[in-house]
Amino acid sequence: MNLATVKRMEKYRDIDEDELLKKLSEEELQRLEDELEELDPDNALLPAGMRQKDQTKKAPTGAFQRDNLLAHLEKQAKEHPDREDLVPFTGEKRGKAWVPKKRVDPIIENVTLEPELEEALASASDAELCDIAAILGMHTLMSNQQYYEALASSTIVNKQGLNSVIQCTQYKPVPDEEPNSTDVEETLLRIKRNDPDLVEVNLNNIKNIPIPTLKAYAEALVKNTVVERLSIVGTRSNDPVAFALAEMLKVNTTLKSLNVESNFITGAGILSLIESLQNNTTLLELKIDNQSQPLGNKVEMEIASMLEKNTTLLKFGYHFTQQGPRLRGSNAMMNNNDLGGLQTHTHISDFRVQMWFRALLTTT
Repeated sequence: MNLATVKRMEKYRDIDEDELLKKLSEEELQRLEDELEELDPDNALLPAGMRQKDQTKKAPTGAFQRDNLLAHLEKQAKEHPDREDLVPFTGEKRGKAWVPKKRVDPIIENVTLEPELEEALASASDAELCDIAAILGMHTLMSNQQYYEALASSTIVNKQGLNSVIQCTQYKPVPDEEPNSTDVEETLLRIKRNDPDLVEVNLNNIKNIPIPTLKAYAEALVKNTVVERLSIVGTRSNDPVAFALAEMLKVNTTLKSLNVESNFITGAGILSLIESLQNNTTLLELKIDNQSQPLGNKVEMEIASMLEKNTTLLKFGYHFTQQGPRLRGSNAMMNNNDLGGLQTHTHISDFRVQMWFRALLTTT
């Protein structure tokens, strides 16, 4: 769905369906019920022909006959004229025939060593042979760990011998991440009570949060003056949640960080979040990356254009797929960070001037 269609469908977002159903007559309701009984467009398990009403007006031609269909296709193929070759085929052979080269086996020379070396090699153990191979640079006879240990030490460091080559390095098992222990209902009540100890809300990777509950979080943050960081990564949030968060950002003046990564938000929901920043000057960090479907070039261009108009956002978490929007977005963030540093420096300079005047008045 392109951006123009999304904007055109926004006017139907807040339509009251119950009010429309009340205005229908009994006959219209019956027709609507009959249509819904025949259709099931959301059931992906049904074939495409069974998800919608049959609208074919052509009369059936009879039962399927495979032989007649093959004969018809063969007749059409024979009647279709062949395309003429640019260079006609004459059967003439050109060039030289390829003859494979004969492989010559390398001559294995007999190498004779001094008697002392012959005796030392004959009585050497596997560990000593492995260290000698490491010194000579014969990497295929040992693992990387054995090779570097042999080079770094003047003594025999390999205690396992040549048989240890096939043994892999034992890695320490990494335990799974513990599940999020946040109490969703209790946290929502604390937000509504404006709990002074609740500064950060983390709902990451909680899969069973209903969409109305997530929207209730956004509505509760409208009047909250304590929460500064909200993270709903991997909560299966969709566009209605994004629209509710956008309405919250237009009013909230406390939230500084918002993370909605790894969800099911489309381009329309992302654009509503970015557009709400025009009325918000306190949000410093926004992360929207890794959604279920790519946003597309037009949405990325809209995001880059809105970021250029914003002067307060310092961190924006999204990987642009196109170089143009990526460059524009990074330049906008760098400009905002430079402007924030300049404002901080100006504030510090004003504070120093005030302190200097106070010291001057106390001395006089």
